[in-house]
Amino acid sequence: MLREPSLTGSVIGLALRVHRQLGPGLLESVYEEALCFELQEAGIRHERQVAVPIMYRSVQLPAGFRADVLVEDDLLLEIKSVESLSRLHDAQVLTYLRMTGRRIGLLMNFNALALKDGLRRFVLGAPVPVGPAGEPAHPRRDRTGRGDP
Repeated sequence: MLREPSLTGSVIGLALRVHRQLGPGLLESVYEEALCFELQEAGIRHERQVAVPIMYRSVQLPAGFRADVLVEDDLLLEIKSVESLSRLHDAQVLTYLRMTGRRIGLLMNFNALALKDGLRRFVLGAPVPVGPAGEPAHPRRDRTGRGDP
């Protein structure tokens, strides 16, 4: 069983292989199928379309949502094939992590021309390193890498 970050790196490598082979423009289900084929070939344990119940006011509601892929019962994958990722997609992954009790998630948009531009990694509850004055040790960066506005 691989552990994070080795697991994440392996999954990203397999996703890059799928993207190089198929390219953008297909349905999410095609990319999910191909990625799961690669995971199987690599001997990485995974489950597809995992039903996750929701706890609401102390009542368990059946099948609140389905997680696209759960890898090694540790890493949550949300697969997209959209024009561009939005904050709503980010919120979806963060909610799925919280609801499943997982810490690490990957959001993959296979419709990006280069998969690296459609790939986001999420760590739920990760501590933020702080400097001596209490500010973040690393300035927050926007997606362009330019830092705070």
